[in-house]
Amino acid sequence: MRYLMTTVADGSAPDEKLFAEMGRFIEELTASGVLLATGGLGPTSILVSSSGDEITVTDGPFAEAKEAVAGFALVEVRSQEEAVELARRFRRIVGDGQSRIQEVFTG
Repeated sequence: MRYLMTTVADGSAPDEKLFAEMGRFIEELTASGVLLATGGLGPTSILVSSSGDEITVTDGPFAEAKEAVAGFALVEVRSQEEAVELARRFRRIVGDGQSRIQEVFTG
């Protein structure tokens, strides 16, 4: 099962200790084959919406900075519970904030 895990920006700048801990966590997940992709996201986005035949393109940002998604990880695990445990480990490393887990359906 694949899950997209996203985290919301908290406005704080990471320190060297956080970088080191995250580096070890990412290395572990990569070596085990669980982590498929990871990355940070820019603060702005483009919204493409459609209504009937009309397509509208609007530049962002749209959410308040405290609600914007700052990063993501795509993981492949055996269960939702395993994805939740990875998110728990991540939150223990990065501290206060929010993460979201969504199953990814592939064809």
